Amino acid sequence: MKQKKVSVILCSYNEATNLPTVVAAVHENMDKLPYDYEIIIVNDGSSDNSMEVIEQLCKDDDKLYYIEFSRNFGHQNALKAGLDYATGDCLISMDADMQHPPRMLPRFLEKWEEGYDIVYTRRMEDQNLPKMKRKTSAWYYRIINMLSDIELEEGTADFRLMDRKAANVIIGIKGSSLFIRGLVKWIGFKQYGIDYMPDERLSGSTKYTVKKMMSMAVQGILSFSTKPLHIALYSGFIIAALSLLSMPYAFISYFTDHYSNGWASLICVVGFLGGFQLFVLGIIGLYIGRIFNQTKNYPAYIVRSTNIPQK
Repeated sequence: MKQKKVSVILCSYNEATNLPTVVAAVHENMDKLPYDYEIIIVNDGSSDNSMEVIEQLCKDDDKLYYIEFSRNFGHQNALKAGLDYATGDCLISMDADMQHPPRMLPRFLEKWEEGYDIVYTRRMEDQNLPKMKRKTSAWYYRIINMLSDIELEEGTADFRLMDRKAANVIIGIKGSSLFIRGLVKWIGFKQYGIDYMPDERLSGSTKYTVKKMMSMAVQGILSFSTKPLHIALYSGFIIAALSLLSMPYAFISYFTDHYSNGWASLICVVGFLGGFQLFVLGIIGLYIGRIFNQTKNYPAYIVRSTNIPQK
């Protein structure tokens, strides 16, 4: 019987000091298991000496491969590249900063053998983190769940296992603005969630700033819902209705000599309506912008070099 193969995908951006440790930890856990496996490092346009470290690691490791981007294309596109190039019967994605603990790999594979197509993780919050960091993380999931048509559990991360048949669905989806967390939830299949406590980052700083988290939230909302357009429509209807209700008051005031110029209130109302119109146009513009980007048909990423044999 053919030995099953596992692909472990490491997404890396400026993680030169962490890569040797995380690669060694993956080997340590996978060598104990009865699987053939490969490790694929996706170097997402790092500006440090990551590529030199990766090439040095590959010299003495016949299970280690790399994909080097021509520039930084973002975490989701790096993850997509790993899926595109992986050859395993199942694919495990994780970050290269050691916050996604490699010791969980055997647990993933245990659940896969039980018949689950996707084994995903829910990050447990470290109470030692700053309160604002924990709050912004909670807001991130609440906003996505409130405004999109998918339900992401709080703490859901891109640390997961996918069976080949589930991964092939993601691979077949084209576009440069993918929100893979949402896609994994959307495609269905038999899924199992595992809670985990992230390990301490070995070195360097987190790449997920508040700005990037909000950008991903907007991407997730635009990818899976038209609710913002519905909200804009209903809000516009309510404001228009309130404006109509004020007309009888203005008419009566005019004929009873109680009419007042009311320049200040008029300017406030006009300013509010003008701002609201720009807000609605902005929402529409975001959707149109996504359509425009899709019609250009640009690739999600550009590979500068790789040592993976071409299929």
